[in-house]
Amino acid sequence: MRITTQKGQVVLQADHTPIADVRHLTDIQMRALGVSRVAYIKPVIIEGEDAFAIHAADGTPMALTEDQETAIEAILQHEMVPALLH
Repeated sequence: MRITTQKGQVVLQADHTPIADVRHLTDIQMRALGVSRVAYIKPVIIEGEDAFAIHAADGTPMALTEDQETAIEAILQHEMVPALLH
């Protein structure tokens, strides 16, 4: 919906802007959604030991930690939003 005014009256108009398919967003559209501020935490096994991998929203590996709490703290320290993967 779009809100406009006509002759001093507030008018609601249907907005026929197509909804983007999130599977086909451009890098610019993803950044506009704030995806560059999201980091994912994924449990992994490294050399037989449990660990937690931190990845950027585009899948780029960023860090490994020994526990989930440390991963969350690291993400928050960098002013990003943590998201957990199972």
